[in-house]
Amino acid sequence: MSLLEVSNLSFRYDNNDLLIDANVRLFLGDHAVLVGPNGAGKTTLMNLLNKNLSPDKGSITWLPNIKVGYLDQYAKIDKNITVGDYLLTVFKPLFDKELEMETLYQSVGTLEDIQMERALNNAAAIGDMLIEKDFYAIKSKLGNIIHGLGLEMSILDSPIKQLSGGMRAKIILGKLLLDESDILLLDEPTNFLDIKHIDWLTKFLQNYPKAFLVVSHDEAFLRDIADTVIAVENKGLTRYKGNFEYYLSEREIRFQMSEKAFVAQQKFIQKQETFIAKNIVRASTTKQAQSVRTKLEKIEKLGKPVKQKELKFHFPFAKDTGRDVLTISDLEIGYTKALLKPIDYIIRKNEKVIITGKNGVGKSTLVKTVLGLIKPISGSFKWIDTANISYFEQEFTFNQERTASELCFEVLQDMDHKKVYSLLARFGISREMADRKLSSLSGGQKTKVRLALMSQRKSNVIILDEPTNHLDQIAKDALRKAIMEFPGVAIIVSHDKAFHDELGALELELKG
Repeated sequence: MSLLEVSNLSFRYDNNDLLIDANVRLFLGDHAVLVGPNGAGKTTLMNLLNKNLSPDKGSITWLPNIKVGYLDQYAKIDKNITVGDYLLTVFKPLFDKELEMETLYQSVGTLEDIQMERALNNAAAIGDMLIEKDFYAIKSKLGNIIHGLGLEMSILDSPIKQLSGGMRAKIILGKLLLDESDILLLDEPTNFLDIKHIDWLTKFLQNYPKAFLVVSHDEAFLRDIADTVIAVENKGLTRYKGNFEYYLSEREIRFQMSEKAFVAQQKFIQKQETFIAKNIVRASTTKQAQSVRTKLEKIEKLGKPVKQKELKFHFPFAKDTGRDVLTISDLEIGYTKALLKPIDYIIRKNEKVIITGKNGVGKSTLVKTVLGLIKPISGSFKWIDTANISYFEQEFTFNQERTASELCFEVLQDMDHKKVYSLLARFGISREMADRKLSSLSGGQKTKVRLALMSQRKSNVIILDEPTNHLDQIAKDALRKAIMEFPGVAIIVSHDKAFHDELGALELELKG
C-alpha cells in the first residue's frame, strides 16, 4: 500500500528549478534513502514532504492518519527546560493516562457499588492500554536511546541551554526515535555522531519496523540501511527498488540506455530535418515535408543524460618545513576544566594525521587550542618557525546574504570575475550557483565554496575540521585525493570512517 505519493511535483527556489514534474511513491515498511549531488534538492524535498514548504505545482499525498517524524537539527525548542522534560513530552499522553488511572483507583473508596465497578473497569482498561503501549518500558527505551547516541543518563537533568550544538542535535534525534513515527524523515542524521554511535543508529534503523527516508552522504551508512533508493536525477525523482549496490549498477545501466535513446532520437530528428529542408520548397513534396514537420513538432524530445562531473581539488604548497612541525607537551585542553588527560604528541614533516574520538571529547577544542584560538589549561604546544597554516573550520562564519562570487571577489582581491567563476566551477559551483546568495546554497555547496577559497592560499600545513559534512561522494573523493597529494602536513578531524580509512593517515585518538 502507498504510504506516500508524489505526483507531478515542481518547485523553484531563488530562480532555480530544483524539481520539475517529479513523481515517486513510498510504501509501508520501505527503508529508503534519498540520494543526489550537492544542491540537487534533497533537503528541499524533505521540507516539502514535511509541509514546511509548499510545491509550486503538483501534489504530495500521505496515507490518512500517518504520523510523520521529521529531523530538524535547527528546531526551536524551549532552552530553559531540562533534557528529560523535553524527551518525555513524547510520552505525555501516556503519563496523563497513568494519572487518570491512579485518580480512578484513589476514588474507589468513596463510590457506590455501581460507580465503583465502573471506575475499576475504566482503570483496568487504562492499565491494559498502558501495558499494550509498553508504558512501563519507557525508562529502558529512554536509556537505550541516550546511551546509543553516546550520552549519559545524567544529561536528563541538564537544561537544554547548556548543551553544545552537537549534543542538542543528538537530543532532537533522540526524541524523534523515541516517538516511533509511521515514517521517519531524517536529513543527515549522522553529522554529529562518531563511528560507534553511527553503528548504533544503523542497527536501530535496520530493525525499525516502520518506514523511513534518510538523506546522507555517508555511503557506508546508506549501504547498511537501504532496501530502496530514491534518486534526485535531472530535476526528477527515480525509485530504485533494491539496496545501494543495486542502485549503483542499475543507475549505470539506465544511463547507458538513456544515452543510446537520446543519440538515436537526435539522429532521427536530424534525418527528418534534412528531409524537410530538401523538400519543403518543392511543389511536389511540400505537403509531405509539412506532414513530417508536424509529426516532428509533436515528438517529446528526450533530454541529454548528464553524469555528475568528476572534481579536482588542489591545495597549493608553500615551502618545506623542518622535521618536527608541531610538538605538543603535557597539553590540557578545555574551557573551564580539562576535557582530557595531558596530551603528548609530535607531528612530523609531511605526515597526515586523523584526530578521532567520541563526540564531545575535545577534537575541535584541540585544533582551536593549537591554533591559538583557545588558551590551554596547562602544558604547551610549539609550531616550527616555518609552519604556514591554512585552516578549514567546522562552523560556517561568512555573511550568508552575499553571493558565492561576491565572497570570492572580496577575499581574493587580485582575481577578476572570469577567474573567480572558473575557480568555483572547478569545485563544482556553476555560474548560476555562484550568483546565488550563500543562504540559498546547500551545505555541501557552501563547503565547496570554502574549499575553493582555501585552495588559493599557499601553506605547508592544512587543518580541516569535519570537512566532509554535507559533501557528496564525488567531492569527498576529490578532497581525499587533494589531501593525499598535498606535500605538507595535513591534520583532519573526521567522523567519516570510510573517508579517513582510505587516506591511510596516522591516527591520534582522544580519550576522555
